[in-house]
Amino acid sequence: MAYTATPTVLPEVLIMEPKVFGDACDFFFESFNQRDFQQATGLDVTFVQKNHSKSSQWVLSGLHYQIQHPQGKLVRVTQGTVVDVAVDMRRLSSNFGKWVGVELSADNKRQLWGPPGFAHGFVVTSESAEFLYKTTDYWYPKHKRSLLWCDLSVGVQWPVDGEPKLASKDAVGKIFGEAEIFE
Repeated sequence: MAYTATPTVLPEVLIMEPKVFGDACDFFFESFNQRDFQQATGLDVTFVQKNHSKSSQWVLSGLHYQIQHPQGKLVRVTQGTVVDVAVDMRRLSSNFGKWVGVELSADNKRQLWGPPGFAHGFVVTSESAEFLYKTTDYWYPKHKRSLLWCDLSVGVQWPVDGEPKLASKDAVGKIFGEAEIFE
């Protein structure tokens, strides 16, 4: 099997640990294998889009989700280090409004599976980071929503030194009590 899946404190959010082959000179691993993903997770998902972004230190992106056409995301870092965060936005979930954060880095080669119904964000803790993610649905700008990154009712503990760098859309996200949610 290419990797193992370990549930986080939010059981639907999974840490995917690859089987890495190599030594001090080089390495190899399968970053994705549909059959092994399904076997490790019990999920039969189809990825339709793959994205690549680069951000500098203390950039905080998120917390994003699509209220219609919700996206599952399989994310990984190919350069640098981030703390990746998922927030459960499903009203009927026993974990509604709870969050989990996981360090992803080029060194640890971990991936994080965030299923549909979760808001997603990350903060770059290294000098810069390159971030790759696959999604289970396409990006629909008119359905994109942002949860305010610093909402005290959610209480994400971002590992930032001072104020993060935010895109204008992330500075004006909705607080949890006013955000659109999934039924």
